[in-house]
Amino acid sequence: MSKPLPQGFRAAGLHCGIKKDPAIFDLSLFVSDFPATSAGLFTQNRVCGAPVKVSRERIRRTTSRAVVINSGNSNACTGEQGLADARWMTGLVAEHLGCAAEDVAVCSTGVIGRFLPKEKLAAGIPQIVPQLAATPEAFELAARGILTTDTCVKMATRTILVQGQTVRISGCSKGAAMIGPNMATMLCVILTDASLTVAEADQTLRHAVDRSFNSISVEGHTSTSDTVLLLANGAAFGGKASPLNAADLAQFQQALDEVAADLAMAIISDAEGATHIVTIDVKGCRTRDEAMRIAKTVADSALVKTAIHGADPNWGRIVSAAGYSGVDLYEENISLKVNGIPLYQAGTPLPFDATAASKSIRDNRDTHIELDLTLGTAEVRYWTSDLTAEYVRLNADYTT
Repeated sequence: MSKPLPQGFRAAGLHCGIKKDPAIFDLSLFVSDFPATSAGLFTQNRVCGAPVKVSRERIRRTTSRAVVINSGNSNACTGEQGLADARWMTGLVAEHLGCAAEDVAVCSTGVIGRFLPKEKLAAGIPQIVPQLAATPEAFELAARGILTTDTCVKMATRTILVQGQTVRISGCSKGAAMIGPNMATMLCVILTDASLTVAEADQTLRHAVDRSFNSISVEGHTSTSDTVLLLANGAAFGGKASPLNAADLAQFQQALDEVAADLAMAIISDAEGATHIVTIDVKGCRTRDEAMRIAKTVADSALVKTAIHGADPNWGRIVSAAGYSGVDLYEENISLKVNGIPLYQAGTPLPFDATAASKSIRDNRDTHIELDLTLGTAEVRYWTSDLTAEYVRLNADYTT
């Protein structure tokens, strides 16, 4: 199903030659027809790509106009030349759009340690600007151009009514591996025709990312290129400032959270080689941070992930992971269910039908792990995938 762009935005995607197959897109452009408020969140990896460094300098402003993204080359670990190339890329886009280079953000994704093929981008950028359009089809082409090992386009949208005006939030993302908070080898662009202040854009984006992209993991590897960008151009209000009241902002937050969650779940659903999507609910912790630490430790456990792949209800691996998460707890604080089947209660194993429990995992793509603790009231929901031989093959052969 096609996803519409918000008012005042155009997009395009094409093949410019970074990737060998001419049928695979590798360049995308998202443009606001009005100066937009922007916010962004980026990888927590201290080794980060040149585009991350450049875009970090350019967020939290009210004059943003565009995001340019290439796939097939991450422009990471490329030193001063990489920074110069990222700035050159935004400058070329700005020249064709008639705006300042500082108002263009840039993202790159793909293989690390290779310089950008500037001659291909120099040919592609002048071609992509005339193709910009406000149609759902153009948005989908742009969503295609940011993919690497993904097997499908990832898009989401929501529409709400704010102060009598129809407001849309639409986004696209990429990611299938190297997924491990804080974010991972994933990119996301979210566009809205709502009117936001810089502080509101930053606050609402952080809230949404914490409950979506920072709550997913494939193998726990935080990449060099993670970027989530939000552009709000106010086109629903004629491009004019229209401060949201508390109720408006809460409604916008819910819709933004839903768009981000849809895109994050699309990443987990497309995890390389995955046969299961795993939802982990951790409840009863002292703080949200404690619940997150337990959930992430379980999600990143190779033993838990391989057990899910093999439909093995080996609950000891899950309880053990909670125990080494670094949270102060004892086994009697923990109870566990898998797919609704009680396996462990307050530190004591429970009798259960192992064959039925195994079948419930094997016969369903979705697996639900519930950890209930007795430490407090904080809770989180986290998503991961199983770990398969196909994942190993894909990543063993990635550059060779």
